[in-house]
Amino acid sequence: KRQNQSSVVEFILLGFSNFPELQEQLFGVFLVVYLGTLMGNAIIIVTISLEQSLHVPMYLFLQNLSVVDVSFSAVIMPEMLVVLSTEKTLITFAECFAQMYFILFFGGTECFLLGAMAYDRFAAICHPLSYPMIMNKRVFMKLLIISWLLGFMLGTVQTTWVFSFPFCGPNEINHISCETPAVLELACADTFLFEIYAFTGTVLIIMVPFVLILLSYVRILFAILKMPSATGRQKAFSTCASHLTSVTLFYGTASMTYLQPKSGYSPETKKVMSLSYSLLTPLLNPLIYSLRNSEMKRALMKLWRRKVDSHIF
Repeated sequence: KRQNQSSVVEFILLGFSNFPELQEQLFGVFLVVYLGTLMGNAIIIVTISLEQSLHVPMYLFLQNLSVVDVSFSAVIMPEMLVVLSTEKTLITFAECFAQMYFILFFGGTECFLLGAMAYDRFAAICHPLSYPMIMNKRVFMKLLIISWLLGFMLGTVQTTWVFSFPFCGPNEINHISCETPAVLELACADTFLFEIYAFTGTVLIIMVPFVLILLSYVRILFAILKMPSATGRQKAFSTCASHLTSVTLFYGTASMTYLQPKSGYSPETKKVMSLSYSLLTPLLNPLIYSLRNSEMKRALMKLWRRKVDSHIF
């Protein structure tokens, strides 16, 4: 029935075709950013895997975040680089919806992971004595599995619903990827019910975790101010400020995109917002969490010395 209603068998991703003179420069910039994202997150994944002292919830959450960021970038960036190198690129119906599914899957998982990481920091700073009991292995595994499971459910439900709409033309997606709001504009049907669902879903998946994270950081701030040690305060502030920077960038731009799928933002504004959480956040997370973290830096140096020593002997 859906095939009879839909005449579109492929889409055209326009990307930044409105700026033909910038295609080469954008290609170069995005390629460097993508390679930097892969390298930075790969270093975190490998370092935490090899260093036993980092096998604690805080760093295992970070390792999962890096896996999500690498996957998120891999879903969007290669296709976008092709778009920039060819100005217009065809993407089949199936490929487009596969990309949409994985954007929602990894994006949703990141939303919940960031919330779990905030809860972990809240427990560690506000209840240091009972932290081992609060964040034991069982609780950690539950939070991790729930984060991935909810991301999977989000991708499955939303992609299936959008896929059920008829697409009878036009077939030009004025965006950098097959994100839900951009594809929804091409649907030849009334999408009002879906927009209500999208608004409700975005509030639950993005805004609720974001508000809970902010509230937990208010509690953390008061706990930090009560610390007698200036060094302890500085370390706690450093850890939480980096997390909050990443969280605000990710949740802020994602909520602006998904709260109103057919919002009045211009296509170029939507592309820039999309780049913020699909390009900048995966690049910044390794820099924020590793360069500003003394334990990560020590582990990196330890692994580096071990590698140098193995070459010498």
